[in-house]
Amino acid sequence: MRFRNYCEKDYEAVCNFLIELNRKDQNHINWNWGRFEWMAEHPEFDKSLMRSIGLWTDGEKVVGAAIYDMYFGEAFVGVLPGYGALYPEILDYAYRELRDENGLGIAICDDCADKINMAESAGFAPAEQTETVMRIDLIKELHADLPDGLQYAELDPVKEPYAFQWLLWQGFDHGTDKAEFERNGDIIMEIPIFREHFNSALSIAAKNRDGEYVSYCCLWYSDKTDYAYVEPVCTVSSYRGKGVAKAVIYEALNRARSLGAKKAYVLSDMSFYDRLGFIKDKHFTFYWKRGN
Repeated sequence: MRFRNYCEKDYEAVCNFLIELNRKDQNHINWNWGRFEWMAEHPEFDKSLMRSIGLWTDGEKVVGAAIYDMYFGEAFVGVLPGYGALYPEILDYAYRELRDENGLGIAICDDCADKINMAESAGFAPAEQTETVMRIDLIKELHADLPDGLQYAELDPVKEPYAFQWLLWQGFDHGTDKAEFERNGDIIMEIPIFREHFNSALSIAAKNRDGEYVSYCCLWYSDKTDYAYVEPVCTVSSYRGKGVAKAVIYEALNRARSLGAKKAYVLSDMSFYDRLGFIKDKHFTFYWKRGN
């Protein structure tokens, strides 16, 4: 086994590692390749820290990783089946290199007793902080109608960066004042590449008669897997409660199904997803080791 710090050329290898990690079970599905890809270009993700990501390799294959979540203080720690002996070493690295002033928190699936034991042996203790992954099986086509006056549209952030960022600004409750958005939104007007595996056919919005985007759902799907990952979903406040988000999500899920996805996951425990047919699939508890 060899250790190295992450560099730009490792991007695809990390995606492949996360795909392989989730191939036989979903005990790490909260950290899948789609989440990594979405996070890597998120405006809150501190890319200046990426070299701190630790990788353990067997030949050219990544078999273990410690990856911070947006910024230091929370991280993912994982190893492929057959390499479990590396887990304590990776935990130790993550705590030393990825903690903040409060220490380090890692989310471990409640079904992973061995990893929980190793984390507790390394000084990590369970906290009240948790996260849930929900799943929907794409057995048949889903159906929901858009309200009158709306139509589906593919929203490509590279081609329409302003419209994309303005929609997310409103949809995530930063306000509806466009002047404030333009003052404080950190708008990126030229996005040269929007993530390596982005598929605009799975980037679905609802557009009104004035050409304004009012709801959005993006899915991440690779033909190396049998699942899609939902991230992000948002709707502007004036269009909520009208069935718009449901229709947009179902349209995206149907498209992923046509590409080969047999199920889809979302990192959420919102009752909204219950009503769409998602079920709670995996539960994760955060284990924290506080700073010295």
